[in-house]
Amino acid sequence: MYDDNEITEVNDEFYEHYKIEVDPGQSLMRIDKFLTQKIESISRTKIQNAADAGCILVNDIPKKPNYKVKPGDVIRVMLPNPPAPSEVFPEPMDLNIVYEDEDVIIINKPAGIVVHPGYNNYTGTLLNGLLYYFQNVLNIDQFPLLLHRIDKNTTGLLVIAKNEFAQQFISKQFFEHTVSRTYIAIVWGDLENDEGEITGYLSRDSKDRRIMALSSNENKGKYSHTKYKVLERYGFATLIECKLFTGRTHQIRAHMKAIGHPLFNDKDYGGDNIIYMNFGGNFKQFISNSFKICQRQALHAKTLGFIHPKNNEEIFFDSNLPEDLAELIEKFRAYTNAYNIL
Repeated sequence: MYDDNEITEVNDEFYEHYKIEVDPGQSLMRIDKFLTQKIESISRTKIQNAADAGCILVNDIPKKPNYKVKPGDVIRVMLPNPPAPSEVFPEPMDLNIVYEDEDVIIINKPAGIVVHPGYNNYTGTLLNGLLYYFQNVLNIDQFPLLLHRIDKNTTGLLVIAKNEFAQQFISKQFFEHTVSRTYIAIVWGDLENDEGEITGYLSRDSKDRRIMALSSNENKGKYSHTKYKVLERYGFATLIECKLFTGRTHQIRAHMKAIGHPLFNDKDYGGDNIIYMNFGGNFKQFISNSFKICQRQALHAKTLGFIHPKNNEEIFFDSNLPEDLAELIEKFRAYTNAYNIL
């Protein structure tokens, strides 16, 4: 047996992707045993769960734990990489649970809640509340297994796994971008086309590391892809639906800023400035009042769909708009009609 198999690790938010090219001198070995020797600090049970969930591919074909690794095989492993349990402490929290079974929980997250602990957010996160719910309400000895996240001031649907198999099974769908997700957003300006798509490479902005910047250079970030369609026009702003094909940090926010239509009241991306002034009435005061209604970026994760790990059938969820966005839309409709803007 040789130890110079080529292994590549790619970290992407909540996921780790390993690619291993098996050395020509490798002896036959069960893949679960082989991978525990090649991937640092991973249990054989986790590898077996990953294989059963279809997260381990050999030459692009899913394999079970008893597959015998052969010289020349190309192995790909997709594993979730959520925050470590030691970093999170349980805290009581009101959770808006819209669905729950023995495998998953669907949460409708309000604005102002960070999904998991991080810099300057060590308590009061959704994960703190979920851990309390698991330990003190469900009375199960299992850490909540995050699969994705949405920004602190974005509202909407999130799925959390309740066991490792569900985590592996759904993580593969997120990694392969087969999870169905749509967002509702209000952006500044009147979009030229009723439908469009934005692609490019997202990375941290060189002048402000808190935000993301879009580039056409594949060496400057991770590939991102969003499609949008217009739902309503207000002249000075547009209500749109966005469909994600990738799930990058701040993807919709950065994409809309890049095409000159930042999200309404998105303070990080310039959406908290009154961009258009040539409309009827006291437009400046009207927008100032609108900022008070929606005191965050106007973005809501409205729908979520994926294949359920138990029965291999699609499960789909839709959510109502939060009160601030619903009120803002009604205000914009009334203003547009009152001044015959369109």
